[in-house]
Amino acid sequence: MSESFVDLRSDTVTKPTPAMRRAMAEAEVGDDVLGDDPTVQALEAESARLMGHEAALFMPSGTMANQVALATWCQPGEAILLEEESHILYYEGGSPAAIAGVITRCVPSTAGVMHPEQIARRIMHASEHTPATTLLCIENTHNRSGGQVVPLSSMQAYRELADQHNLHIHLDGARIFNAAVALQVDVNEVAKGCDSVSFCLSKGLGAPVGSLLTGPDLFIARARRVRKRLGGGMRQSGVLAAAGLVSLKEVVPLIPQDHRRARQLSKALVAVPGITIDLDATITNFVMVITKLPAAEWLVALRAEGIWALPPSEHCIRLVLHHQISDEMVEQTAEAFHSVAKQLSS
Repeated sequence: MSESFVDLRSDTVTKPTPAMRRAMAEAEVGDDVLGDDPTVQALEAESARLMGHEAALFMPSGTMANQVALATWCQPGEAILLEEESHILYYEGGSPAAIAGVITRCVPSTAGVMHPEQIARRIMHASEHTPATTLLCIENTHNRSGGQVVPLSSMQAYRELADQHNLHIHLDGARIFNAAVALQVDVNEVAKGCDSVSFCLSKGLGAPVGSLLTGPDLFIARARRVRKRLGGGMRQSGVLAAAGLVSLKEVVPLIPQDHRRARQLSKALVAVPGITIDLDATITNFVMVITKLPAAEWLVALRAEGIWALPPSEHCIRLVLHHQISDEMVEQTAEAFHSVAKQLSS
């Protein structure tokens, strides 16, 4: 891959920084399964503090963090509510059924934001014939809506509804720090009112591996047992946790620049023929490009120009910014789109 190549497929493609590599090489470690890896403990303590929770658990992936939460909160045969295009439903391999054994009931949304009335209509109460709805899942930011943010007022409304119906709330906060930056609040304000939160270190935060699950002490103690069942208990995992600590300290402050560059790219693409950009929808690190021709045709031509991206649908290209995408790369991407537009129109 050449130095001029720009990889916008996801914010998961980031490489560990030199500071992360040094921290990993020098990490003090123990055996986390036996409970004595000090670097993992430091990462878990800091993650719990940031989210305003009592405890946290280090996981290999965001999918495992979400599925451990489901299996910890729910009993097999119970029902969960989740947005109809959520990551838990779309991208986690059918795990709610296979691992937690729960029924999933989908809720429509506007740009990832569910209406409380739509949620309420789908709540079931346990009877001889019906499963109990016990968990509401929220995703903030929302992946398939292009990094859209759930407003704090909606988060509060979900909490009030959950209290009325005795539901727990799990927040899939894979990109919760992006949500906090967009909302201009501390990250614990986004997590507030949620019984558990998962967030990824390996997306916009740039660490090579890992996610955290946070929540009450008793919940995390139970979650640790579920993680073990899924094979997620790691040994000298402080080597990985060390990179996560660096990401929380050094990469989180860079997120506003990711959002600025996404906005900059959106503005640069508005004038490109054959595509449509909704500037108002570019509020975090995603740029969603609607194409007149099939997205696949654009992607082949863009790759020849040194730009990689992914198509979430037949006529949509997703561009994801992160801290290793520079202003020069944004300019290169815009130039590539203009070049491809000429090629495809000829």
